[in-house]
Amino acid sequence: MAQKARKDRAKANAAALMNLHIGSFVVNVLFFLSNLLFERKSLLLYVLLSIPSFVCEFILESTGRPKYDSSNNSLKTAGEDLSAPGLTEYMFDVIWVTWASLVLVVFFGNWGWLLWSVVPAYGLVKGFSLLGAARGMAGMKQEQQQQTGNDQAVRNRKQRRAA
Repeated sequence: MAQKARKDRAKANAAALMNLHIGSFVVNVLFFLSNLLFERKSLLLYVLLSIPSFVCEFILESTGRPKYDSSNNSLKTAGEDLSAPGLTEYMFDVIWVTWASLVLVVFFGNWGWLLWSVVPAYGLVKGFSLLGAARGMAGMKQEQQQQTGNDQAVRNRKQRRAA
């Protein structure tokens, strides 16, 4: 049963990566064709704002790609779960926002890159919420330590009275 789950994850990861690479190819070719045939867009902005997308795509490819044994074509590792929440989900979001920005740039010019400002803003919001959660957990830990210390003092008094 566990082998079936690994095979299912490997198949899902391979399909997700194939869709990711095809989407990336189509959107980037669309950008370059519109840049050559129609109005010139800023290639500097394209390079600067597409690097995070390419890095995320590379990381997803290297961690999520299933690996097979070459001698008997059996599955060695299924790769990390690409449908997992958290950082994996955020990397997909970075890629999709970059694609949406590229499409907006094709249709509306360099003003389309303003959509990309959502990525660092969302990262800051998540970072602050994580920092607040960490502070809250640290406060709860101190509170538990104080409560544990108070409980021990009460136990010590009860033990002294019993003796």
